[in-house]
Amino acid sequence: MKKLFILFATVSLTLAGLTVWAQDPPDYSSRILTPAAPETPRINGPRVYGARPGADFLFRIPTTGARPMTWSAEGLPRGLKLDRETGIITGKARKAGTYSVTLRARNARGETERELRIVIGDRIALTPPMGWNSWNCWGNTVTEELVRSSADALLEKGLADYGWCYVNIDDGWQGIRGGRYNAIQPNRKFPDMKGLADYLHARGLKLGIYSGPWVSTYASHIGSSCDDPDGKYWWIEQGMVDSVCKLDRTRLGKEEIRYFGKYSFARQDARQWADWGVDYLKYDWNLNDTWWMKDMHDALAATGRDIVYSISNKARVSLGPALSRYAECWRTSTDIRDTWESISSIGFGVQDRWAGYKEPGRWPDADMLVVGRVGWGRKIHWTQLTPDEQFTHITLWSILASPLLIGCDMGALDDFTLSLLCNSEVIDVNQDPLGLQGVPQQKDGEGAIYVKPLEDGSLAVALFNFTDAPKKMGFICHKLGLIGEQTIRDLWRQQDIAKVGQKDLWESEVAPHGTVFLRISPGHTGERLTGSFR
Repeated sequence: MKKLFILFATVSLTLAGLTVWAQDPPDYSSRILTPAAPETPRINGPRVYGARPGADFLFRIPTTGARPMTWSAEGLPRGLKLDRETGIITGKARKAGTYSVTLRARNARGETERELRIVIGDRIALTPPMGWNSWNCWGNTVTEELVRSSADALLEKGLADYGWCYVNIDDGWQGIRGGRYNAIQPNRKFPDMKGLADYLHARGLKLGIYSGPWVSTYASHIGSSCDDPDGKYWWIEQGMVDSVCKLDRTRLGKEEIRYFGKYSFARQDARQWADWGVDYLKYDWNLNDTWWMKDMHDALAATGRDIVYSISNKARVSLGPALSRYAECWRTSTDIRDTWESISSIGFGVQDRWAGYKEPGRWPDADMLVVGRVGWGRKIHWTQLTPDEQFTHITLWSILASPLLIGCDMGALDDFTLSLLCNSEVIDVNQDPLGLQGVPQQKDGEGAIYVKPLEDGSLAVALFNFTDAPKKMGFICHKLGLIGEQTIRDLWRQQDIAKVGQKDLWESEVAPHGTVFLRISPGHTGERLTGSFR
């Protein structure tokens, strides 16, 4: 298939001291499938949420609908409280247990309720984390101003109302060691990390940060180990860095400082992050190993703060038992790019081997989303993926139960990209409490059918066309293990489209590199059967 290249009008602008080229977005308005959310309240996002006893608790009830709105919660664990005007639950739950909480939201158009299971125990991230990460857009040029503006966009453009809550700073924030713990301190681009965390928490959002166990990170800032017991790095002492403490690579090769240091500063760094109020850590190196993984795991645990621990990158299945023991998330691939070759090789070529390791609190990660405007801080542009490839990208990450981290310029979200990220029924599949990974019912060089059982007994089914031409694809419910009449629902359009018997063939045309995403219900039921169903 030949790609259609579109010339965009461009203008130069300066944002947070960074000169970029702004482009008019491609007009994909005719391809929007997600219906607009109604003005009546609807509670979205996870149906189960985990926290540890005594840890700071923060949960913003994701709710679409007209404002103003008020919230209530019945059955909260002791120690938690709800702000009725913001819908933010905070506090500390000290007693372990599973609590069935009834959430309610009301506005002038109506009211709704939804059950949320709060599990106070030893696991967090009971559904795949959802949020934003700075790398795929801003790369090493990230600043506090850009992070704050991205957080504001999550709220102002309504993404937080669907459960997007993490705001993660990737590589590029690090200065030198110092402070109370001799931990990594921010460089001049991040003048107030504690203030940034407080800003996010007040709005029900969460802060993520980045490091790695080498003496340097991939972008050549200092890491969480060092050859010097006082935490002094020789290339900094010799002045081989720029004004934001990044290695000057004209003076020293980056590979010369990508190694494990003699001394670990994991505990110092973790204590500093906990003091700031960090909620998520991306810890990045390759080849991943058990010792350094456990080193940071133990350091995070010692802080008493719930910090999602995400290992990067390109984990090997042989390390699966250790990853399952020590981390909430782990990257399964090399860095993603905004091409069909990249998303298909990562999504279809790597993830199936991890299905046996996926469960609540344990999330093999297919990497960040490459929709919207991306560029890695170098050449910011609208994604090269076609609309159909973008539907495939989001559908596949949803049915795989991969963490969902937006990687684009949040200040430039167009209506089509918003429609991809704000479909409550697509998100529900990703956030299903069972935490199962969708797996291929069938797969060959031309396409695949992925199936994912959901908690209510229904089945999520995704048809994927790998070819460059439209393709007729389908299934028989009986061969999916379903008995009796079933309703087929188009999740992108949020509408029921067919009723089929268990032996009926259902088919649909699937666009090149495209997808059809379905929910089949009632799916597996517990009703007593009589007669023959062979």
